[in-house]
Order: sequence, then structure tokens, then C-alpha cells
Amino acid sequence: MRKAFADPRLKFYIGDVRDLSSIDNAFYRVDYVFSAAALKQVPSCEFFPLEATKTNVLGSDNVITACLRAKVKAAVFLSTDKAAYPINAMGITKALMEKNVVARSRDIADKGTKLCLTRYGNVLASRGSVVPLFLDQIAKGEPLTVTNPKMTRFLMSLDQAIDLVLYALEHGEQGDLFVMKAKAAEIMTLAKAVKELKHASNPIHIIGTRHGEKRFETLVTAEEMVRAIDLGDYFKIPYDALVNVL
Repeated sequence: MRKAFADPRLKFYIGDVRDLSSIDNAFYRVDYVFSAAALKQVPSCEFFPLEATKTNVLGSDNVITACLRAKVKAAVFLSTDKAAYPINAMGITKALMEKNVVARSRDIADKGTKLCLTRYGNVLASRGSVVPLFLDQIAKGEPLTVTNPKMTRFLMSLDQAIDLVLYALEHGEQGDLFVMKAKAAEIMTLAKAVKELKHASNPIHIIGTRHGEKRFETLVTAEEMVRAIDLGDYFKIPYDALVNVL
């Protein structure tokens, strides 16, 4: 990690995607952009939906503008399964982010910068996810807290998440959305798996569903599946596909 940080091509900037002027310089002489900045905690977005809008919608639009100004070759915007049939503020703002990326990709189709999207579920052990919470609770000797034991979530590893983003960068066309085919698991199953992995005896407590949470997520909507292209490990959903279904 230290060796990577010593790479002279690597620079760090303090900025905020909500403030276009604060991120402009970070795009100078950049070829590719991966836009992952987001407010992604469902309960937090439920209580502060306008803040979620400022970051997830307006912030991502600022990234597009910065990409165009800098003549970036391509940008990949990361979304979530919560954007499919959204019921909470986090999902709604991410769905609107997707719509805006597609809309702007139509407008700039011939201007050199490619915009595409990825959508996936929970990345195992990512910051703010449930696995680090379980591990912390085990380390402290506390009960593992499960919201709804029958709640399911799509799961993928960090390597799979990176592979999806790189696949979209390499194979995506203007406005394409890429979704990895992922398996789902019940939260109770995941909690028991973590306990078994750590040889832990901590009890599991059911605490109830949090604000805005779905019981089951959706990776691709029925409407999207009509025009989806099966690529093996992924689905590609092109924005400009015209489908006639009787």
C-alpha cells in the first residue's frame, strides 16, 4: 500500500462533489473517472433526503460536468440495487442519478466522453456494511444484531465489484448499464456464517427492520429485462434499445 501511495501519478485532493469548483482541478489530465461518492446509508437518507439528493444526484451531475470540461475519455458511475423499484430516499436518489447519467449521455453522444453505469448489491466487508458490524460485535462479546432474519440481500466480493466496474469501462457504450449476476442470502444465514467463521458463540438478537429498508432487493427490473443483453456473468441494459413486445 505504501509503495502504491509513492507512485508519482497518484494525487489526493480535498473536495466535495456538491461543489463543482472544488473538484475541477482533480480532473485535469485524467482519462478515466470512477464516480463512487454517495450517501449510501438507508436510514440516514430517510431522515435527510435533501442531503442525499445533493450528493447522489447533484453531486454526480457535477462529476459529469467536470468530466466534459476536462475531456475525460470515459466515466463509470456506481449505483445500487436499491435504485430498482426504489422505496427509500437512498434508492430514489440513486435511481434519479442513473436517469440523469443516461439523459446526459444522450446529449453528449458525439462529444468524446463516454458515460456508463454499474449497479450491484452489497459488497461484502465494505465500509458501513453488515459484515464489519458483525465482526466488531463478536470482538466486543456483544450480540449480533439482525434486523429481519428473512431479509435477503445480493452479495458480491470487493474483487467482483472492481471487475464489474472495469468491465463496464472496457465494454460499455454511451449510456449502458451493467449488472452482475449475483446470488442472494438471508441476513440470518450471513450472521451464522460469520459466527462459524470466527468460531464465535455470541447470541443473535432480532432488532426489527430499519427505516426505509426493503425485505427483498431487485437487481434488474422486469422492464429492464425486456431489453437486457445477457453477457454471461453480466447483463447489459442499453439506453437506446427499442423493443417491440406483443
